[in-house]
Amino acid sequence: MAPFGATMVILFGLPDSPLAQPRNVIVGHLLTTAIGLSVATLMDITPWSMGLAVGLAVGLMLLTNTTHPPAGANPLVVMLAGEHWDFLLMPVAAGAVLIVAFGVIYHRLISGQPYPKRWL
Repeated sequence: MAPFGATMVILFGLPDSPLAQPRNVIVGHLLTTAIGLSVATLMDITPWSMGLAVGLAVGLMLLTNTTHPPAGANPLVVMLAGEHWDFLLMPVAAGAVLIVAFGVIYHRLISGQPYPKRWL
């Protein structure tokens, strides 16, 4: 999934950023993917519905304090690819958790930077 590449840039390059913390990475990806899947289930996929999904996703990330910019693209990914609800678990949940796990290992064993700054 393309947004995971941008997630890794933030997590490995800017580990102190609030946007790189596990809660933001995992919940941000899950929330925005669920929004995209919900909108795709309820509406035809049009430029308007895709805009609505992205707007809702960004708004909910801001409201829940789980902002993770790469996750903002997830509604478009799932809607344009015609994904189904199983996509939420694999690759989204599994991928987000693995990226965070690799970030913890990398920063503790190689970079020496403390990561994460906070789990929740």
